[in-house]
Amino acid sequence: MEVLVAYDVSTETPEGEKRLRRVAKVCEAFGQRVQKSVFECTLSAADLERLKHRLAAEVNPAEDSLRIYRLQEPRERYLHVIGRQTRYDLHEPLVL
Repeated sequence: MEVLVAYDVSTETPEGEKRLRRVAKVCEAFGQRVQKSVFECTLSAADLERLKHRLAAEVNPAEDSLRIYRLQEPRERYLHVIGRQTRYDLHEPLVL
């Protein structure tokens, strides 16, 4: 399944800045950054639960906001991008 993760972490304190970096690192492990605080991820149901668990451990619910949206598939039919494209398409073969 494909999900979109968007977050807003309060960075008014040094602890908030650290949380922001940790949330970004968790998201980077599961998907690709498409905007500064937005990630697209292609996950199994188990990976989605792992992602939610890891993110819940990093955010402060009293100060931060985190949203996970399940995208309607096929994504190409419902996605319209204006401007820069992502670095790579998660559906195409990745050659290293």
